[in-house]
Amino acid sequence: MPPRWKTRLLAALLACLSLPAAAADTLLLPARVWTGDGNQAHAGWAVLVHDGAIAAVGPAAGIQPPAGARRVELPGATLLPGLIDLHSHLFLHPYNETLWNDQVLKEPQDYRTLEAAKHARDTLLSGFTALRDLGTEGAGYADVSVKRAIDEGLIPGPRLFVATRAIVASSSYGPGPRGFRPDLDLPGGAQEISGADEAMRAVREQAGRGADWIKLYADYRVGPGGGTAPTLTAAELKAIVDTAHLSGRPVAAHAASDAGVRMAVEAGVDSVEHGYGASEATFRLMKQRGVAYEPTLTAVEATAEYFEHYVPGKSEPTERMKEAGRAFGTAMKLGVTIGNGSDVGVFAHGSNWREPAAMVRAGMTPAQALHAATDVAARILREQERLGRIAPGLRADLAAFAGDPSERISDLQHPVFVMKDGTVYRTPDDKPTSSEP
Repeated sequence: MPPRWKTRLLAALLACLSLPAAAADTLLLPARVWTGDGNQAHAGWAVLVHDGAIAAVGPAAGIQPPAGARRVELPGATLLPGLIDLHSHLFLHPYNETLWNDQVLKEPQDYRTLEAAKHARDTLLSGFTALRDLGTEGAGYADVSVKRAIDEGLIPGPRLFVATRAIVASSSYGPGPRGFRPDLDLPGGAQEISGADEAMRAVREQAGRGADWIKLYADYRVGPGGGTAPTLTAAELKAIVDTAHLSGRPVAAHAASDAGVRMAVEAGVDSVEHGYGASEATFRLMKQRGVAYEPTLTAVEATAEYFEHYVPGKSEPTERMKEAGRAFGTAMKLGVTIGNGSDVGVFAHGSNWREPAAMVRAGMTPAQALHAATDVAARILREQERLGRIAPGLRADLAAFAGDPSERISDLQHPVFVMKDGTVYRTPDDKPTSSEP
C-alpha cells in the first residue's frame, strides 16, 4: 500500500484533471438571448440543451423542459453563442513578459505546452469556446497534442483548429538570422521552405501531423532596413495553396503589405491575417474572391504599448495603429468578410474580448462585432452547421455575460456562464482566480 502522502498527491492530481460532467438536459434562463440570427437580443427567452446540443430556443413560457432537467438562472445576463477567435497563439504569452525571441530560444517546449494548456483554460472561461490557433511559434506539433487533450477531456479548453508549424520562406522568419552569429544553428519559429517542391512537402507533412488549416507567411520584415516585403514567390504560394486545397484544408496567410496581400489572394488563400498595408484595390479583390479578413487590431495596440510608449486612453494612436484602422475601415466599406481574429498571445489569453471592442472603436456596431465573433467566424471555419448561432440542432457552445454585449461590447469583459458541448465550465457562483477575467 502506498504511503498516505502519495495517496493524497494522487487524489489531488486527479482532482486537478477532472472536468465537469454534462447534464442530459439543462434549461438556461438568462435575462435575454442573442442568437446570432439577427442584431437584437430577445428578452425573456430561454434555451434548452439536450445531450450536448441545443434542443429549443425561444420565449421561456413556451419551452417545457423534461422532468429532472437542470435549471440555470442567469439574472441580468445575456446568453450568446460561444465566441470564436480566428487568430490565436496558445504557445505565446505577452511580449512585455518575455520577448518573442526569448520564448522561442529559451523556454523548453514541455514548459510551453503546459503554458498552452493554462492559456486554453483561461480562454474557455472567458467565453471563447473555439479558437483557430495559427502556429506554435517554434513548439513543433505540440498544438495537436493540446487539441487531443481537450477533445479527450484531459484538460478544459476551447475547440481547437490548429495550423501546427506554419510555413515561411527560408531565412525570412525569426529567430534571426539577422542579428545573430552566422555560425549558429537556431531553432525556427516556423517551417522553412525554398521552392515549390519543398512547399508541397511541408504542406503534406503538416497535414499528416494533424493540421486543420495551413498557414503561410506571404511577407515579413525582409526588405532593406527591415521593411515588410514579400517572401514566397507566386509559384511557392500556389504550390502551398493547391496542395492544401487538394487535401481539403483551407489556407490562412500572414500578409501585412499590399504586395503580400495581393499575391496571397491571387494564389487562392482563404483568409488574410493583418492586412494593414493593403490598398483599396487589393481589398476589392479580396471581396471579389470571397477571401476573409482578420484585422488583429489588438495586436497592433498591444505592441504599441510595449515598444512605442502608447498609453490607451491617453496617447494618440501610433502610425501603425492608424494604418491598421484605415485598412479595417476600407474592408468594412467594401463589404469584405471580416472575422474576429485578435492575435492573442501577443496580449494576455483570456482577454480576447479586446478584439471585438477594438472593432467597435474602429467603426463596427456591437452587433456587427458579435457576428464577426460568432456566425461569421463559424462560416470562415466551415463550421456553420455546428457552431456560431443559438439554434436547434447546433452544438451547445454558449456563453453568458453580465449586461448586454449587443448594446455595450465592453460587457464581454464580464463572463458569468460558459458551456461547451453541453458541459458547464463556469457559473455565476464561480469565483475567478487572479488570472481569470
